[in-house]
Amino acid sequence: MQTSTRTSAYNAIALKDGAIERCHSKTSNVGVIGLGYVGLPLALLFIEEGFAVTGFDIDTTKIDVLSTSRSYIGRIPETEIALARDRGFRATSDFARVEKMDVIIICVPTPLTEYREPDLSFIIDTIKSIAPHLKAGQLVILESTTYPGTTEEVVLPLIERGASRGLSVSKGDPKANDVIFLAFSPEREDPGNNAVARCDIPKIVGGIDVYSSQIATALYGAIFHQTVAVSSTAVAEMTKLLENIYRCVNIALVNELKLLCLRMGIDIWEVIAAASTKPFGFHPFYPGPGLGGHCIPVDPFYLSWKAKEYDFSTRFIQLAGEINMAMPYHMVDFIAETLNFRCKALKEAKVMILGVSYKKDIDDLRESPAITIIEVLQERGAIVSYNDPYFAKIGKGRKYNLQMCCVPLDNLGQYDCIVIVTDHSNYNYPEIVREAQLIIDTRNATAGISSEKIARC
Repeated sequence: MQTSTRTSAYNAIALKDGAIERCHSKTSNVGVIGLGYVGLPLALLFIEEGFAVTGFDIDTTKIDVLSTSRSYIGRIPETEIALARDRGFRATSDFARVEKMDVIIICVPTPLTEYREPDLSFIIDTIKSIAPHLKAGQLVILESTTYPGTTEEVVLPLIERGASRGLSVSKGDPKANDVIFLAFSPEREDPGNNAVARCDIPKIVGGIDVYSSQIATALYGAIFHQTVAVSSTAVAEMTKLLENIYRCVNIALVNELKLLCLRMGIDIWEVIAAASTKPFGFHPFYPGPGLGGHCIPVDPFYLSWKAKEYDFSTRFIQLAGEINMAMPYHMVDFIAETLNFRCKALKEAKVMILGVSYKKDIDDLRESPAITIIEVLQERGAIVSYNDPYFAKIGKGRKYNLQMCCVPLDNLGQYDCIVIVTDHSNYNYPEIVREAQLIIDTRNATAGISSEKIARC
């Protein structure tokens, strides 16, 4: 693994030029902090392009798995991990090794607190861990989704307080010595999307100053086919929120319309299909049992929290987030009403949940509406089982503790109700309908199957 030699008191321009040259020649040592659903794929992309990469994570279990060329993310095969290790990839929990890096990319979680306020503890702890080991000329990039101002107002002062004496973050002064460069570049991962290669997704880059922006653009330009430089870190941060809130608002719209259509006896899926024939002015979004994943359920509340600082209420955006968060509870009510119509109480009813990941064909439970649906069903006295080919068990997460194991799809007739929460492709829906007493389909997975057993919602 190559390392960079730096001389003290190099000015910002010299440090910037050296950093850009290393990016262009792909000799930069890249450190990726946070080896989850965003960080690990990003690390592997850098490795594919010939960069030397070190992964950092506080979870020693992940380090142990990667050290034996295994994978803990379903869409990343073990052969890819083995190939990366052959090319020099190593993972560690020793943050002192950050001093050997030219670039440090932070991909840690940014969840909400129990009061729906931003939880930046993972970012703050990461910066505090790496700051004492930073050196002049290094580029620090935050990729974690967050509110506008985080990079400048939180990350920058933490770096300067924790870094060695004499080091500071570059602020555009060409004569400044011993500077660290800082940027924000939002992740744009789309788990389960195999139609678009990672390198084909344009990369947004916003630097804390022009030098930081130029280095970050050169770095990502070496692995992405298109980079889009914006004027500031705040613009880049807001861009990510806009992308996700756009989806959140439109999904909330069709979710609310779905509830109305259920009362009116109209098939919302047929409505969306008909509207989609319009060649302009309409883009289809689809209803479901709730929103999952790290970003879309969380981002509206990040922005609404920040807006309060400016005496501004993001009523429309916050309402969309609340509508989507309420959907799992609506689904439980629908399950109870449907069972009741068949003279069966929800209490002590045997309910099978099909699919628990937040999205079809992936192994990701983050913010999955299935978790809430299971918890509420259990609170209301139902006997709940689940099946998901991507999860042999559901243990304890930040917000749940279910301790359940996947049950096989045999003897489906024993269940009072089968609820399709996640429409995985490998389910045989016609066979499931044949064997079940009652199907509640929240994803239109049974479209084209005619049966009085099916209740679509």
